[in-house]
Amino acid sequence: MRTLGSCLALLLVLVLPILTLPSRTANVPAEHRWTRPLGRAAAPLATQTVTLRSRETLEAALRRAGVRRHDAVEISAALRREVDLRRLARGERIAVERAPAGEILRVVHERSPLERYEVRPAPADETDVPVEREMRAWTVAAHRVALDTRVDALAGRLEDSLFASVERLGERPMLTAKFVALFEWDFDFAADSLPGDEFRMVVEKRFAAGQFVGYGDIVAAEYKSAERPMLSAVRFADGDGAPRYYDYQGEATRKLFLRAPLEFTRVTSGYSHARRHPILGGLRPHLAVDYGAPTGTPVRAVADGIVSASGRAGGYGLSVTIRHARGYESMYNHLSKIRARTGQRVRQRDVIGHVGATGLATGPHLDYRLRRNGRFVDPLAEKFVPGQPVARERLRAFRAHVRAIKGQLAVANP
Repeated sequence: MRTLGSCLALLLVLVLPILTLPSRTANVPAEHRWTRPLGRAAAPLATQTVTLRSRETLEAALRRAGVRRHDAVEISAALRREVDLRRLARGERIAVERAPAGEILRVVHERSPLERYEVRPAPADETDVPVEREMRAWTVAAHRVALDTRVDALAGRLEDSLFASVERLGERPMLTAKFVALFEWDFDFAADSLPGDEFRMVVEKRFAAGQFVGYGDIVAAEYKSAERPMLSAVRFADGDGAPRYYDYQGEATRKLFLRAPLEFTRVTSGYSHARRHPILGGLRPHLAVDYGAPTGTPVRAVADGIVSASGRAGGYGLSVTIRHARGYESMYNHLSKIRARTGQRVRQRDVIGHVGATGLATGPHLDYRLRRNGRFVDPLAEKFVPGQPVARERLRAFRAHVRAIKGQLAVANP
């Protein structure tokens, strides 16, 4: 018994100091304490990006990005408060950002480098939508870059094409398109421009954070061709305050008809009463103007009107005929595709078809014809009715404006 007691006493002597030791973790800084094994790094967010297709709705683009239908409807409704969804353009980008579990965290609608919108789920305490409906409220934040508009004068001389001549000045094709649009009622740059022609313009240029982002309006423009009177166009706000373009005499540059139904192409065969037919042979009337262009090139209505015929028309192939005011009819032949139906009302510049080689055609081109009161006329020689001139009470202000503009244009020399 004495031996057992001695052993117990010895055991107490050894264990008691250990039990009474203070906790060593109490004074260890929290950042150095080990609590649990380290987990894996957070999973990266998943982003699905789609580009808006031609005539595609925002809802359809979201569905392509994997968004559920009811979410796509709600996101579109939220964006509609900030964006006119009827004016979406091909190429706009939609990015859908999701958490690892698949929940949508953010949708970014990038309309341009200057304009984008972020759509996020609203916090739970900011919506009264019942949970059982499985629908969410969304908030929209608009991000727009401030623009700095500068006015620049430039001039050049044609050596080959207008596009190449403008590009040599360090400018972009969009500026050439804007310039051509000013005179397309009076001048066919494909048929009438010549080497040595001179052009001048005063144009607005837009910058964001010092970087060029695009062109504004052309303020004024001139085009001098050796064989024609000088063309002029000046932007001026008439009585109703809306800016329009007028020549130096105050006549509207916009007219009833465009000079050509295609943009930036070439005339391959003109109006003639005796032309050798490339397929049927012999001399035959060619009461049309042929424009050579690749298959698929958009064909524009030259004036407002109603489509009176649309479909296949014998040797003309796929054809569209439009009835206009003042007894005019325009006809577009050998199309590869038709985009206008009989009875449809169209506006000037609307695309009504695409260049092709259907019917009696040796290659892709547009056969364009114009009738006045039932008789074919030469589209390149016809003089069309202009729009409304500058109002009489605004003529003095207009002439002062023209004098100032001519001073700006004189700074630029070809």
